[in-house]
Amino acid sequence: MTDNIIKILVSTDENHVPTKIVWSAEGGDIKDRSAKAMALAMWDDQDGKLMNMDLWTKSMSVEEMRHFVCQTMMTLSNTLERSTSDKAHAEAMRGFTRELAKRIGVIKDDSSGDSKKADSSDQ
Repeated sequence: MTDNIIKILVSTDENHVPTKIVWSAEGGDIKDRSAKAMALAMWDDQDGKLMNMDLWTKSMSVEEMRHFVCQTMMTLSNTLERSTSDKAHAEAMRGFTRELAKRIGVIKDDSSGDSKKADSSDQ
């Protein structure tokens, strides 16, 4: 069995607001990669509930946060489909996310079909 270590370093200001997020993953050869936001979710099998940590830095703009949230929701849709084979509900989540992304300006509602994607399927 191989163990992999993922490190997340969060620097904060005097009010404990994140100013910098840096992460490394030994198994993925990622070293000191900067990030403006993170959403970490883990299933606590002992208590049967989600444990999560959502952080973003002062420099994260509202526009960037909108993209981050929509891409995270698309990723969760993909995770639901891969882990449960529940394509119908995963597609429902994707549809909701696409509609939200249009409403908040993450993707342009373009009748020509040429629109900026909120999809994170290439990630």
